[in-house]
Amino acid sequence: MEGKNADELPAGFSSVIPGWFSEISTMWPGEAHSLKVEKILFEGKSDYQSVVVFQSASYGKVLVLDGVIQLTERDECAYQEMIAHLPLCSIENPKRVLVIGGGDGGVLREVSRHASIEKIDICEIDKMVVDVSKEYFPSVAVGFDDPRVTVYIGDGVAFLKEAPAATYDAIIVDSSDPIGPAQELFEKPFFQSVAKALRPGGVVCTQAESIWLHMDIIENIVSNCRQIFKGSVNYAWTTVPTYPSGVIGFMLCSTEGPVVDFKNPVNPIDADDSHAKKLGPLKFYNSELHSAAFCLPSFAKRVIGSKED
Repeated sequence: MEGKNADELPAGFSSVIPGWFSEISTMWPGEAHSLKVEKILFEGKSDYQSVVVFQSASYGKVLVLDGVIQLTERDECAYQEMIAHLPLCSIENPKRVLVIGGGDGGVLREVSRHASIEKIDICEIDKMVVDVSKEYFPSVAVGFDDPRVTVYIGDGVAFLKEAPAATYDAIIVDSSDPIGPAQELFEKPFFQSVAKALRPGGVVCTQAESIWLHMDIIENIVSNCRQIFKGSVNYAWTTVPTYPSGVIGFMLCSTEGPVVDFKNPVNPIDADDSHAKKLGPLKFYNSELHSAAFCLPSFAKRVIGSKED
């Protein structure tokens, strides 16, 4: 960062406190989370967003898109493992899985732990995210190496519109916040396309913001999902220290068909550690945490609980 003028610094890199990155956004007004920067490793501008990788003092390497932290080496497991295993451990023998977004490869890494799965499709809009992750986050991007994976670079909304009905057992939507290229992934027509692409009793898990910051957005997502998904509709959450407010939520829904009880896993990944030989052991997810993730604080339960199963 030495030698750069304030107007040359990437978004979030402070000219007021030199050597620190601060995540500032209208999505969380009046607050910012900061990390000390040891070195900027990559700066780029794709067709969709700015992409930055830096070495932090305490969280390892950090991936930032448009000034917003997407992952850090230290705590990425809390997000990647939960968004993948909450849905996949809730159904027996998932075979066909679609990931929308997730260009860093972390969700692919976790999905590939499930031996029953035969085909994993991923549609990521920004090829630069994929390339940068492979170079700077190989332990995350290892998910791309699985032979069951097929990568599509393109718009996830358009991809799902073209997907044949009842194609997938599970769809995982690893989106950034509902601004910029990810905005459509939070809207009702997208959820309708998701429901169409799922088999009866199929499941979806989508990133669903923070109960501390975005109850209005969450309330709207829950309302839309209740209208579209005629099986089960539930909200879960986990802790991720470097995400705004330190928590992130997930919307989990199933289509009409075989009953899915998201709160009680039927396909426990932590009972079989054969996947650990190649990918390393699970760092965060376990069956107890799975069930606990659906327990909501009272203020959130009053809003979300009245709208879900």
